[in-house]
Amino acid sequence: MARKLKTYQTSLGFFEQAIAAPSMKAALEAWGADSNLFHQGAAKESRDPDIIAATMAKPGVVLKRPVGSDGPFGENAELPKNLGEDGRKRAAPKSAGRKSAGGKAKKSSARSAKADDRKAAQAYERERQSRERAEAKEEAARQKERERRQRAVDKAQKTLDKAREEHTQRVAALRAEIERIETRLNAEDADWTEKHDRLKASLRRARD
Repeated sequence: MARKLKTYQTSLGFFEQAIAAPSMKAALEAWGADSNLFHQGAAKESRDPDIIAATMAKPGVVLKRPVGSDGPFGENAELPKNLGEDGRKRAAPKSAGRKSAGGKAKKSSARSAKADDRKAAQAYERERQSRERAEAKEEAARQKERERRQRAVDKAQKTLDKAREEHTQRVAALRAEIERIETRLNAEDADWTEKHDRLKASLRRARD
């Protein structure tokens, strides 16, 4: 059974953010918070009927408005245009004739309220699943890119290893050839020494 949604509100940077979610944990995940804003007093469950109506109309979607503004929440919000010296937007006057969605909710029957809660919870679940599918698709793309890079690294490493092995083999062949030449040189020197001594002895005998 789908859990009943509640509206949670926080202030991050230049924006206030609100969302209809089944729990504080779900709200923190949707906001991308890396700490418990509720324990820190930076987030709360909203009791404002207008904010509740806006978030329940789009459950699971983070709605925003500029900090210091009491205007409506929406999916897209612009940065405050008239920031004060403290960097916060001066409060705008409340618009006249605002309709209270909370008043309408009070007039609805208990059966209608339960049906609305059920629809909102289902919409939130659809939004959550959509967000998870998008995240899974992005992760799959990142994984594919990591695998492509790893293949490129493996190919370059294989080429390097092959070139190093070929170089090692050529050096070994050259060293072996040098050793053979040195052996022949030593043998030639020994033969010459022996022949030289013999010829000199013959020369001495001829002179005598």
